[in-house]
Amino acid sequence: MKDWDYDNEQWMKLPPYLKHLPLFTKHRDLTSYFFRLLWAFFLKQLGFRFYISLDIRGDFLEVFKNHKKLLLISNHASHLDATSIAAAVPFKLWSYLFITAAKDYFFSNPIFTFFSKHCLGAIPIDRKDKKGEAVDLCLSLLRQLDAIWMILFPEGTRSKDGKIQNFKRGVSLFATQTNTPILFLYIKGNNNLWPKGQLLPSPGRLTIFIGPVHPPTPADVLHRAYISWVHEVDPEAQIADLPH
Repeated sequence: MKDWDYDNEQWMKLPPYLKHLPLFTKHRDLTSYFFRLLWAFFLKQLGFRFYISLDIRGDFLEVFKNHKKLLLISNHASHLDATSIAAAVPFKLWSYLFITAAKDYFFSNPIFTFFSKHCLGAIPIDRKDKKGEAVDLCLSLLRQLDAIWMILFPEGTRSKDGKIQNFKRGVSLFATQTNTPILFLYIKGNNNLWPKGQLLPSPGRLTIFIGPVHPPTPADVLHRAYISWVHEVDPEAQIADLPH
């Protein structure tokens, strides 16, 4: 990681919603660690044990042994998706885990901002950003950190009907420009438990499949490889009708 002058004017003027990220944090943030510990207990021991049963098919620790830097991609049909992935990842790896999150939602007020920073380790993505600042931030994190797992949803937004949509270019851009491999994840049951438009999640069962690590590749090739793998683990998975 490159050295950072933490006493300079740039650090003092840095927006508060960025100060938790490891490029800008000089020491271990004990506040974030404490609240992440509480959040992990709630998530792993209560929420995804008694309310939603989480079934994990695969071993994240084995993946981490060989791949300290990864983009984690998954289908996206529910607000459960990011939290369920976090719940599946062992807590000892959470210091490397970061979630790209819509700035206008996850950083929309002081409570959401505090939760997003200290519990989720969220990277704010401005969906109206025309200057590419969010892209530059993600690229900087991937280039400068020796170990980082960045969660991305290549469909760009939640699927309305649970069908896997086409992939945006962002994931492939990050992967190819930083030479970062891509870990396939697939969440089964997310749309049934908390579909788009429903106020709160329903109790039930959620399964997360941990797939292969794929090399950096263009978005269309990545999408085909991902869909092919999804059909292997869940032949009933639904794919949106995409234009040829």
